[in-house]
Amino acid sequence: MILAKNLHKYYDALHVLKGVDLHIKKGEIVSIVGASGAGKTTLLQILGTLDLPKKENNTVLEINGESVLNLNDKNLSKFRNTHLGFIFQFHQLLPEFTALENVCIPGFIANRDKKEVETEAKRLLSYLGLAERTHHKPSELSGGEQQRVAVARALINKPAVIFADEPSGNLDTTTAENLHELFFKLRDEFGQTFVIVTHNEELANMADRKLTMVDGNIVSI
Repeated sequence: MILAKNLHKYYDALHVLKGVDLHIKKGEIVSIVGASGAGKTTLLQILGTLDLPKKENNTVLEINGESVLNLNDKNLSKFRNTHLGFIFQFHQLLPEFTALENVCIPGFIANRDKKEVETEAKRLLSYLGLAERTHHKPSELSGGEQQRVAVARALINKPAVIFADEPSGNLDTTTAENLHELFFKLRDEFGQTFVIVTHNEELANMADRKLTMVDGNIVSI
């Protein structure tokens, strides 16, 4: 599902990723842990094609069989929209849109049929316990509800991989536990692969594999 070899990333003179190698199987839930500054979020952004590594002769990044480093900007954006989903600590919902409209956005960007996208968005929101909240704006939703809307948005294009960066970091303990359980339920029902950066030890330990990053590299698999 995800194959990465020799990933390096520099920010000016700062060497953030130092030759990361990684293989993640389809349907696997992998957590990435480590101290602040270890390179976790940078790695997640590169795996999610939101950033690019320094290209070395033997640098490889393949997702779902596609060598994403060879794609131009337009095709990379299309690949990201149709194959990848993202969940962030701060849900990043658009405040002027309802829950339903926020969930539909990636589907509309992919030029899918409007009615089809709205039907799927309503199905996802109902599945996530938000059937009565579809027409509420983010300011009218609780933190947990907002994050579930973000999960539905990440799922709308049926992505192969979900990348989550501190997805429960802004939630209370009970809501966070519910979100963690939801990830495993989604994997079991829809077969998605999850890559999760987290400081939450409970979530990290629930994963199929826990990867620890130290000083720009993975030190345990």
